[in-house]
Amino acid sequence: MQNFEIIFYKTDKGEIPVKDFLDSLNDRMRAKMLLSVRIVRENGYQARMPYSEELEDGIFELRAKVGTDISRVLYFFVVGRKIVLTNGFIKKTQKTPRTEIERAKRYRADYFRREEH
Repeated sequence: MQNFEIIFYKTDKGEIPVKDFLDSLNDRMRAKMLLSVRIVRENGYQARMPYSEELEDGIFELRAKVGTDISRVLYFFVVGRKIVLTNGFIKKTQKTPRTEIERAKRYRADYFRREEH
């Protein structure tokens, strides 16, 4: 089966939030998160817990844990076997922060608005 293409969302100012987040992680956490990225790239919609989970409205989260540290990267699917990684954060509570989900939705809307032109 063909792998999905992984795309890092880029703002109209050229910033790449998920790359900045990945660069901020320590080596072990970054390696764990990149494993989760590889699993979703290879399995797409079939990727499940403990690596991936749908949150709401087509926004998914990739999961990585090292000891008690938990990190998440949010993403969405695009027709044509593409996955767009939007933003990442260190999880400090049980629930994914609403602000992070809303940020991913804004980035998705911006991505589609700019891709149509």
